Amino acid sequence: MNSRTASSIFEALSSEIRLDLFRLLVKNAPDGLVAGEIARQLNIPAANLSFHLKAIVQCGLASVEREGRYMRYKANVPLMLEIIAFMTSECCANNPAQCQKYREASGLTPGLLPKRE
Repeated sequence: MNSRTASSIFEALSSEIRLDLFRLLVKNAPDGLVAGEIARQLNIPAANLSFHLKAIVQCGLASVEREGRYMRYKANVPLMLEIIAFMTSECCANNPAQCQKYREASGLTPGLLPKRE
């Protein structure tokens, strides 16, 4: 991943609605959700949802496929993991012990964090 790609992803996620939308798609991976169900769960009008879905799809965080008259949106989980790895890959590169302290202080389950090299 490069900084330009990461920047477009973070720009897409800078909206609270798009962040909630992406998290909802991740929660429903791998099957995804149809647009109407997304609108219902997020309690937003279809017109607003369309705008936000477009931004998430354009940056690659989600894909869309037609199912009859419905559009199904699915999270790109590998890309999500890649952006996490991109952000953390050089954490305390010259001081792995410090990075380990940060990992422990985060309170996250170790399996949720990218492996250190």
